[in-house]
Amino acid sequence: MSEEAWYAVWLRSHCEHLVARQLSAKGFHTFLPELPTWSPGLALNCSGRTPMFPGYLFVRDAMNKTRYLDLLKARGIVRVLEAGWSRLTPVPDEDIDAIQRIVLAAVPVYPHSHLRSGDRVRVSEGPLTGLEGIFVQDRASKGRLVVSVNMLGRSVAVDVHRADVEACAPAASGMRPIGGPR
Repeated sequence: MSEEAWYAVWLRSHCEHLVARQLSAKGFHTFLPELPTWSPGLALNCSGRTPMFPGYLFVRDAMNKTRYLDLLKARGIVRVLEAGWSRLTPVPDEDIDAIQRIVLAAVPVYPHSHLRSGDRVRVSEGPLTGLEGIFVQDRASKGRLVVSVNMLGRSVAVDVHRADVEACAPAASGMRPIGGPR
């Protein structure tokens, strides 16, 4: 049996919770990162949750042909993201770890355009200490840390203070994609 890994699963629109329940019932470990949503007029009151990456779900399993077919039988799945017709491509653990830390930190999260290169930074203070991403400065002392899941072509951003981040050493070839090998 192969080693457990995370896989990104592309879903039909608005089927994230349905698929997560079905796969959990089949013994798959699922991760559906969600964001709080607010209704107009409720200012500080969270009225629900919405997927951080609409249309996608992460699944961790030791994938073999039988498990793969079990996964595909779940209603609402379009396909598992892969590098070719017959080769599943795991999502790097670092990408999932970063998203899990953001969810657990309960900090405001914003959708952000996907970036492949830029100034990599590491958070040095606060609940996200050690997390790496791209720093996008939008105010004199504050900016956003952008964390990307390259396989999905999606990114999220969290507010950080400029003083709480430090530059990461660039890779030997210059810049490296977020979530790429260290």
